[in-house]
Amino acid sequence: MKPVSLLIAVALSSYVSCLSISSRQETDPIEAIEAFEPSDAIAELAAQGIEELKQYEESGISSRSAKTCNLKDVVIRRDWDHLSKADRKAYINAVLCLQSKKSILDPVTYPGAKTRYDDFLTIHIAQTLTIHGTGNFLGWHRYFVRTYELALRNECGYKGYQPYWNWATNSADPKKSPVFDGSDTSLSGNGAFLQHNGSLAGAGRIFLPSELGGGCVTSGPFKNYKVNLGPISPTQDGVVKSASTYAWNPRCLKRDLSKKASSTWLRVKDVTALILKSRKVLGFQNFMQGDFPNGFLGVHAAGHFVMNGDPGGDLFASPGDPAFWLHHAMVDRVWWIWQMLNLPESLTDVAGTRTLFNNPPSGNTSIEDLQDLAPLAPGVKLGDLLNTLGGDLCYIYL
Repeated sequence: MKPVSLLIAVALSSYVSCLSISSRQETDPIEAIEAFEPSDAIAELAAQGIEELKQYEESGISSRSAKTCNLKDVVIRRDWDHLSKADRKAYINAVLCLQSKKSILDPVTYPGAKTRYDDFLTIHIAQTLTIHGTGNFLGWHRYFVRTYELALRNECGYKGYQPYWNWATNSADPKKSPVFDGSDTSLSGNGAFLQHNGSLAGAGRIFLPSELGGGCVTSGPFKNYKVNLGPISPTQDGVVKSASTYAWNPRCLKRDLSKKASSTWLRVKDVTALILKSRKVLGFQNFMQGDFPNGFLGVHAAGHFVMNGDPGGDLFASPGDPAFWLHHAMVDRVWWIWQMLNLPESLTDVAGTRTLFNNPPSGNTSIEDLQDLAPLAPGVKLGDLLNTLGGDLCYIYL
């Protein structure tokens, strides 16, 4: 068995090496931006944000900030619905590849982590109470998704970039979404019908009725996938908590796709209201993360509870559902649009404390706070994650 320090060194070396991968698009980004035709009001705000970004760049202010790229050399993250079937399959195959590779984590400390995919799930479990309901929620998850994207590219030969799931497109019925339609170009569909008494979302305060699923997914690329860790905080009736936090607990992926969650909190008007609600990040992130005591789930939690089941609705173990990554890319997209519409203050604006809903009480988040994903990636200051054209990011959304 390799020493833990050696495993960490190998992982960090792999991360640094993957930064050297060419981040150029197959198509010219300026041409792609000029050809972009918004398909809904959210995309219209994105287009407006890009115009704001162009003016910001032309002003010369951006050249004096910590910026490493511009619109001429960004990469573009796109809507899953707009990808070709070949591109969707390429992404799916890369995820399956990561799920087939051996974990680099210490097997004594983390016995449930069997694969490289599990490594990401484990780190999320370990840090859950300091990366949700906090001032670093948005930045930490931006870095988390970026690190995952690089693992797919560096370790599994993926040539594309992290796609996002536009919640609003099929908010009336998520089963019709190309993300969840159960085809071989989806991330698998609903679970088999399992009689149960619904789920409790919003820290147990918001009831979601059972729908047509609840059991194991039976179609699509992940029908044979095994979730190895969790549940830590189960929300669906009948799902039993794991014996210990990092125990090996292999089981099928369960979903109960929720129309209630999507049609109540993930419509176009819900997303645009979030983007336009506040010019300060505190108001934006609080509205995004919900007001559970007053029955408001918010887009972040609602996205998780569209997946529902196990582990999609689990605050700790939710990355065990492969749709997690498309969901959080959409979270990041919405934040990015908000940032572009509130330049330049949004590139330094952080707010909130360092613990989940300030429990236990903690200090305020700072741009100097280190976002640590070790051993998956080196620590990065929160301030270096606020600009997607800065640091090692260099991407936009269309």
